[in-house]
Amino acid sequence: MTCACGMLHKHAPPIVHGGEEITLNRPLLSLTGRLTCTDAAQMLLAIDLLSEHAQLTRAEPGNLRFDVAQNEDNPLVFELRELYADEEAFQAHRARLYDSRWGRESHGIKRDFSRTDPLPRIRAELPYDHAGISDMLNRSFGSTKEARLVDMLRRDGHLALSMVAEAAGTIIGHVALSPIAADFPALALAPVAVHPAVRGRGIGGALIRAAQETFEDHAIVVLGAPEYYGRFGFAPAQLASPYAGPHLLATGCQGLPPGSRIAHAPAFAMI
Repeated sequence: MTCACGMLHKHAPPIVHGGEEITLNRPLLSLTGRLTCTDAAQMLLAIDLLSEHAQLTRAEPGNLRFDVAQNEDNPLVFELRELYADEEAFQAHRARLYDSRWGRESHGIKRDFSRTDPLPRIRAELPYDHAGISDMLNRSFGSTKEARLVDMLRRDGHLALSMVAEAAGTIIGHVALSPIAADFPALALAPVAVHPAVRGRGIGGALIRAAQETFEDHAIVVLGAPEYYGRFGFAPAQLASPYAGPHLLATGCQGLPPGSRIAHAPAFAMI
């Protein structure tokens, strides 16, 4: 991707294979390929154009990723990786190009691209996912609070579970579980997030179910909308908590005395 120094370095993390696939009603669209310049003058033009082109593309509502890197062995070659929410998002991207500097001035640069329709996969987070998780959380919630929460839980050793939905090397969803202090085995489900471009397509539900299946023997507590979390077996919980109220929901609390006390990890009180 474009570095803060203005150069086109390669920073993209590797694609991790494996994990449970999520079937989508509309496929994602991934492009990988290269741009090849004929000489140094065209290379300098490409560098100038690509910086703006990358910024505008990443700002498109349906764009999930746009990485461009100058080839280390041949500086006349630029490698690109792009990911779009669906065919409609890609066509909107192409339409925008017609009236852009890139669309008007890059015709002489040779293109060679391949297209795939990757399925998202659920897997455990890896160390190089941290920045991608934070960026996705910021986009999803429109604030930095949830990303800071995950960072603090990770720092304190309180991430009992951190799973991502990844497609073509891009984090498009995340779920976290953290321990709750209680007289019974319990975990807090928070945050749950999906990139705004791919909401409503079953990714969030798949992450929640994966978290529940991992800790079937635990109560799981969430603060959220009853109409949404009710689909996954969550019901209003009569627990003693600073978050008590109609949006405090839980699974696995059947048979507990009303008013049982719980306490979330300290990080929740710090954001």
